[in-house]
Order: sequence, then structure tokens, then C-alpha cells
Amino acid sequence: MAEEYWKEKRILLVDDAREILALLESVLKEEGYRHIYTAGSVREALALADEIRPELAVLDVMLPDGDGFALLERLRERGDTPALFLTARGEEADRLKGFGLGADDYVVKPFLPRELLFRVAAVLRRCYREENPMVKLRACRVDFSRAEVLKNGERLPLTAKEYELLSVLYRNAGRIVTIDALCEALWGDNPFGYENSLMAHVRRVREKIEENPSRPQSLVTVKGLGYKLLLEEK
Repeated sequence: MAEEYWKEKRILLVDDAREILALLESVLKEEGYRHIYTAGSVREALALADEIRPELAVLDVMLPDGDGFALLERLRERGDTPALFLTARGEEADRLKGFGLGADDYVVKPFLPRELLFRVAAVLRRCYREENPMVKLRACRVDFSRAEVLKNGERLPLTAKEYELLSVLYRNAGRIVTIDALCEALWGDNPFGYENSLMAHVRRVREKIEENPSRPQSLVTVKGLGYKLLLEEK
């Protein structure tokens, strides 16, 4: 669950080399990061940061209208944004300056895409902890911190698979999650043949969260595609 949570974070990429930006954006999106924003200068990055409020910044040091060190200082004036430097300048003095400004990591070009992914995930893991929310549905509330459903004054415990199923649907609340994606999330890399098991788990979850499991209003079926979890406004 935590891995998907981190992949919802807003990431700002700043580099004056457009081919590097394209590579970074492609690598991160292929890994599942969904909110990637790019800028080629300090000015562009600051304007974008005011708009999106990034939750991680990946910064080049050498930029056409300043440098990444000054940019990080400006970003930190707006909030405690985690930052990773990605630069050709690997001298010890530059590294020390970057860490002295509070950078969370420093990667020297050329870099391996897989290494960058590991470092991005490590920074997000250190800086953000996934919350275990209380989620309101039509007929109940789901307490993810206790793996329980609260309905009509009762506490109904969730099994491990029921919890995992609801977690995946909650992370994608309001969006269709395909049958294949749910099977893979619950049973691993070889999910084929688990469709009937998935249907059984969906049925048991509906018995706990729905007022009338035969007419679900929260965990709904999207015919031919999969399922969708509809939240109630708080």
C-alpha cells in the first residue's frame, strides 16, 4: 500500500536539458508515478512550484538563470520540500553544499535509471509516512488503522485479503480498477485463474460495508472491466 501512496506524490523535475527531462519523466511514469511536472529554469520552476506545491523536487545544479542551490533555498521558503540533486557536478564541495542546504540526496550524472528510481523511492519513504485514514462510505466507515468496518454500532474485522482489496480500491477511489489489476495486487505476479476468488472476496467485503450487499452503492461493479469504490464526502 505504501508504494502506491508514494507514487501519488507531486514531483517537480528541473533541468535545462530537455532530453534529460524527457528521460526522467518517462522513467518515473513507467514506474507508476502519476504526477510529474517539468521545468527548464529557476523562473519556470518557481512559477510551477507556486501552482502545484511539489512534494519532491529533483534539481539540476547548473541552470540558465541561476543554480539549483539557490532554487532549493527559494523552494524551502515556500515549504519543506524534499529535494534530490541530479547533476554533472560531482565535486565534494558541491555535494557538501547541497547537503548543507538540506538536500535529501545527490546523484551524479551519468546515472542509471534504476538507481534514480531507488533513490526517489528512498527519499519519499523517509519524508512521508502513509496515513491510515478513516474512510466514510455510504453505509459505514472503514478504519484502515485497525482493519475494521464500523457499521450500525458494530466493529467488523477485515481479513488480510479484504483489507488489501479495500486498500487498492481506496487508493484509486472513484476510478475503475480492472479485475486483472486487483488479482495482481492480491495474489502477485501471476494473477491468472483468481477471478472467482476475487469475486468471493468482493462479495464478503460488500456484506460488511454495504447496507444491501445485493445492491451495492459503495463498491460497485463496472461491467466487463472491474470495480470502483465510491466515497462519501466528509
